[in-house]
Amino acid sequence: LIYGTFGAAAPPAVQALVAGETTREERTKALTLLASAFGLGTILGPAIAPYLILGSIGGVEIGLAGPAFLFAVFGVAVWITVRRMLPDDKIVAPHETHGASSAYPSIGGAPTGASVAAATGSHVEHVGYTDPRIRAWMIAGLVMGHAQAMTGQAIGFLVIDRLHLAPALALEPTGIVLMMGAGAALLAQWGIIPRLNMTPRQLVLTGLVLAAAGTALTGIATSLYTIATAYALASLGFGFTRPGFTAGSSLAVGASAQGSVAGKVTSINGASFVLGPSIGVGLYEAQHSLPYLVAGAACVVMIGYAWVSLRDANDV
Repeated sequence: LIYGTFGAAAPPAVQALVAGETTREERTKALTLLASAFGLGTILGPAIAPYLILGSIGGVEIGLAGPAFLFAVFGVAVWITVRRMLPDDKIVAPHETHGASSAYPSIGGAPTGASVAAATGSHVEHVGYTDPRIRAWMIAGLVMGHAQAMTGQAIGFLVIDRLHLAPALALEPTGIVLMMGAGAALLAQWGIIPRLNMTPRQLVLTGLVLAAAGTALTGIATSLYTIATAYALASLGFGFTRPGFTAGSSLAVGASAQGSVAGKVTSINGASFVLGPSIGVGLYEAQHSLPYLVAGAACVVMIGYAWVSLRDANDV
């Protein structure tokens, strides 16, 4: 709650600061680099966490809480660095330096670029969630986002139960699974998609097929290798759907509505992590495979919905 209240202000504040320190020509490149840093963190975080488990300090057992305490220390260090090294705001024109909501936390995900567009795009035209031009994209994004959030938040429990490990011993294999998932998503967005000439609708459909297979296989996997491979396949699929959702929503409207639509996209992505994790863990309590099978079924349903309802801009 504390992090969600105060920490969530950091990304849009940083975006606004970057916007105030750059020209319009430099801004998109700078904000894209910032988004890439968040994406890189989704790989480095799970890789580092197992090494931060602490023993006893002053007779007090720290154990699995070690990463949380050390990341709090990192937060203090960042705060001191910000206070001492970041320049004062240079707000020449307030409407030119707005930030935007950010679509993280993301489990095994990567930036979509929507927050960059929201921070740099035009806000002349306001577009609602139910606007016919973007309504189908918003529905698809919400369902796909919940499927990803459900499966990601339960993966640690799945590793513990399927591998029959104590929580302290499960941190390293869980980190491996999360790292592979994040790497697969970033591979899709940084390596594969730029080399393919796919439309947003094709990205969503391809991603849904991969995600449906990956989530279902994760639900029945019984070894570290199969869990990690299946989860990476699911994350690869979501690595296709997220930018497809972002691009499809953006291309559905004109230049004057880009900022408004990008804000809707980031809010949809963020909304998936409000109820999605609770739904996933609740289903996991009922049956360990359930969140993954439900997510897979949701992806299958969305394949049909996307085929019928989603249209690329040049098809409208």
